[in-house]
Amino acid sequence: MPTGVHLRDVRKQLFEAAERVLLREGPNALTSRAVTAEADVAKGVLHRHFTDFDEFLAELVKERIARLKDQSALLQASAGTRTVAENVIDALAELFDPVSLGLMSLTFFRDELRKRLRHQGNGLPLLVEAREMLSAYLTAERAQGRIAADAEVESLALSLIGGGHLLFAGRKKHTLPDPTELQKLVNTVIADALQRRLL
Repeated sequence: MPTGVHLRDVRKQLFEAAERVLLREGPNALTSRAVTAEADVAKGVLHRHFTDFDEFLAELVKERIARLKDQSALLQASAGTRTVAENVIDALAELFDPVSLGLMSLTFFRDELRKRLRHQGNGLPLLVEAREMLSAYLTAERAQGRIAADAEVESLALSLIGGGHLLFAGRKKHTLPDPTELQKLVNTVIADALQRRLL
C-alpha cells in the first residue's frame, strides 16, 4: 500500500471489503484474512490500524450505527407524510439489509464484540438503535395525532423491530420476505394505535 494514504481511506477500504464478504459469503466467512484479501492489501494492514479483529468489527458496527442515526433523522422528518404504515415498512426494509443482518448475527455470537459495544446501550447493537429510531418516529406521529395519544410507542417499536428481524433473518441468501408479509406485520402491530386515534 502506498505510504501517505490517510487512515480514513484505509478504514473505508477495509469496511467496504468486509461488507462485500458479508454479502457474498455471510458472517461466518468474515475473518481478518478474508477482509484483507478482499481489500487487496497486506495482511498486516488491518492490525496496523486496529488492535485486533474484534476492534475492527466494533468500528464496523459503529459505522452502521452512524448510518442508522442518519436514517432515523430522515424517518422523523417523514412524520406526517404518506401513511404511518408506509413509512415504517420502508424503514424496516432499509434497516434489515443483508449487511446489517450479518452484523447483527456477529454481535449475537461474538461475546468480545458485544463487550466492546456494550457502552452503546443494553441489548444487541443495531437492534437497540433501530428500536430507538422507530420510537422517535412514532412519537413524532403521535404528536401530530396520526396515532392514538396514549399509544405506547416503545412497545410498538419493540414489536416492529422484533417481528421485522424474524421476517428478514434466517432466510436463504439473497432472498427477501414477500412484501405482503412485511405489510401484514406492520399493519397488525400498529392497527390499534391507528384506529384509536379516531375515537
